Amino acid sequence: MPDFNLNREFFDRPFLDVARSLIGCTLCWQGCGGRIVEVEAYAVEGDAACHTATRRSSRLFYQENPPGTAYVYLNYGIHWMLNVLAREGILLIRALEPQFGIPIMQARRRQENLRALCSGPGKLGQALGFTGMDHGKDLTGGVFRSGGAAEIVADRRIGITKAAELPWRFMEAGSPWVSVPPGPFAVRPGNADSASEATSRSGQR
Repeated sequence: MPDFNLNREFFDRPFLDVARSLIGCTLCWQGCGGRIVEVEAYAVEGDAACHTATRRSSRLFYQENPPGTAYVYLNYGIHWMLNVLAREGILLIRALEPQFGIPIMQARRRQENLRALCSGPGKLGQALGFTGMDHGKDLTGGVFRSGGAAEIVADRRIGITKAAELPWRFMEAGSPWVSVPPGPFAVRPGNADSASEATSRSGQR
């Protein structure tokens, strides 16, 4: 089946569905990119780890922009992190398999090792050249393209201290390009939905 651009309708779906669907898709930004192998999901409501829980500016940004919009922020004053808005959530693009513009990405990262180029959200942001100027840009219509079917595993979120137990870090099973391999708490994606339902019932994490 030929690939196609991921449009607004693709992102205007429940955020966990979008997160899973992005695995195996292609991300290409200004000639650099590759195959997405890891995405981490955050709920805009009731998720203590999401920026919308503590930042008024993030809540307003989500309310004022449609699904498929780039949410780019500077992490610890060092790394630009690429996220994309989805219905009721924000998705962090954590890792990809480099395929396009590899020499440019290697130069930006000062890194020759392909597996170390984009195996983490900070590395990915630097390799692709994202900055704060890209915050709010429309990522539909060509930045993301559909990909082949991928076997997916879900694991606990990492790099956070709040609500880290939720299995909302989605990865391609067996991929050597992810930031951190699945751990002992990894589950099938269906169990991630169960966790989401439990969160909705409790109203908080």
